[in-house]
Amino acid sequence: MNRIDRPDLELVLQVAAQGSLAGAARQLELEPPAVSKRLAALEARLGVRLFHRTTRRLALSEEGELFCQQARPLLDGLQQLEDRLQERHKEARGTLRLASSFGFGRTWLAPALSAFQQRHPQVELQLHLTEQLPDLTTGGLDAAVWLWAPQDASAVTRKLAANRRVLVAAPGYLARRGSPATPADLQQHDCLVVREHSGSPTHWRLSAVERRRDGRPVTVRVHGPLSSNSGEVVRDWCLAGHGIMLRSLWDVHEALEQGRLVHLLPGYAMLDADVHWIAPQRAQGQAAPLRLRLLQDHLAKWFAAPPWLQPGSGRPR
Repeated sequence: MNRIDRPDLELVLQVAAQGSLAGAARQLELEPPAVSKRLAALEARLGVRLFHRTTRRLALSEEGELFCQQARPLLDGLQQLEDRLQERHKEARGTLRLASSFGFGRTWLAPALSAFQQRHPQVELQLHLTEQLPDLTTGGLDAAVWLWAPQDASAVTRKLAANRRVLVAAPGYLARRGSPATPADLQQHDCLVVREHSGSPTHWRLSAVERRRDGRPVTVRVHGPLSSNSGEVVRDWCLAGHGIMLRSLWDVHEALEQGRLVHLLPGYAMLDADVHWIAPQRAQGQAAPLRLRLLQDHLAKWFAAPPWLQPGSGRPR
């Protein structure tokens, strides 16, 4: 049986890369006669010439080119298999740098990271909280946990949990101003806005929660006397009865359950706020380190049943 072994693959690839038996011998830490003998034995077993020999250089034959085309992915696959098997007996270690928003990162992600670090004590976790999703490639970050996924081919994304932004107000505000009956009614109310750019108008794009075949998002231009670039400040104003807010369920579900906030227009929401894992795209064939894969799987399990979507947690009905 003309079996090809891993050393055969490595031998032919090195001879092809170096263009000589002497060069391949140096890379393989062998004597040139040993390389020549092994190559001749392989060609004899296969019954083909892999190289055309000249006095100065070896050149691949047509069969040799086919051999090399198949050999590289086979070697890469064997190496990845070995790495994965060895990792099963290794402990994850090293540093991971993550980014998340201030509110979600502190409230929900930080406890999940704490649990992961206790399970993998050799992993150091660095959490960077920010209001804007940073460039993961140039920012030296391994991944981000964010409330939307960028449409970017350079990023790998995974949905961790469902979420949506809903309209809420305090009972005191509704007692004074009444409740909106339609999205258009929001224009007659004080709306509390998270504003990233001062002076720019704010539009809330609301979609039907129960999607209909002909349903289209409704865009409403809103305004109010109070706005901030901090979502937490806007939330506090809403709790104090200053107006209507559009806010993620993860941030308001407890207040809804406790009756400190009321869910308005429950048939509408902003549906672009799911929780995502985002990581830079890696080079083809380059696997993510064990610690990063373990963390991603840990977060997927941690958020598989998010509290803000559980019965009795304040989820809008």
